[in-house]
Amino acid sequence: MMKFLDHLEEWIITFLIGAATLLIFASVVHRYASSIPIPVVQDWLISLNFSWAQELCIYMFVWMAKFGAAYGVRSGIHVGVDVLVNRLPEDWRKKAVLIALLGGATFTGIIGTLGARFVWEDGMHFAVASLLGWPMGELTAGPTSPDLEWPTWAIYLAVPLGSYLMCFRFLQVAWGFIRRGELPHHDHAHVEGIDLEENEAPVFEKAMVGGVE
Repeated sequence: MMKFLDHLEEWIITFLIGAATLLIFASVVHRYASSIPIPVVQDWLISLNFSWAQELCIYMFVWMAKFGAAYGVRSGIHVGVDVLVNRLPEDWRKKAVLIALLGGATFTGIIGTLGARFVWEDGMHFAVASLLGWPMGELTAGPTSPDLEWPTWAIYLAVPLGSYLMCFRFLQVAWGFIRRGELPHHDHAHVEGIDLEENEAPVFEKAMVGGVE
C-alpha cells in the first residue's frame, strides 16, 4: 500500500500535465488550422467544438496544484524560512519543527474536512443517494460547469482529496523526523537523470577553463 502511495502524486501530476499539454496543443492547432481555406477539411475542422478545452485545462491545473502541494511536503521542495529555527538549541529546534509539521497537518486536515462537507452538500449527496437508491427528500443535483456541464462537486473533490493527502504527508514527515531526526530535502541545483562525479566539473565550467587546462 505504501509503495502505491509513495508514487501517487507523481502518477497523477504526470498524467494531468501530459493530458493538459496535448489538449492545449490540439486546441491551438485547431484554432489556426480551421482558418485555412482548405475544401472539406476546413468545414470539418469548424464543425469540431473545442470550446470546452480551456475549462478542462483549468480544472486539470487545479488538481495538479493540490496534489503537487502534497508532493512538495513529501519531497521537501516547499519554500520555508528557517533562519530562526536553526539558531535555536537542538532540543528546541526539534520541538519547533514538530510543531510546524503538526500545525501543517492540522490545517490541511481542517481544509480537507471543510472541503469534503462542501462537496457533499454541493451535489455529491444527491449523486450517492441516487446511485444507492436512498430516499432523495429535498436533495438537488447541484450546479454544473458552464462548458463541460460536469457536476461541480466532482471538480471540487480536488480540495478534500488533495488536502487529506497533504495532511497525511505532513504526518508521514513528522513521524520520520521523530524516528530519524531528518527532514526531506530537495537539492534545487540537481537535475533528475544527470549525476556528476565528485571530481567532475560541469560542462560549462570546463568550457570556461578549457584554454587553461
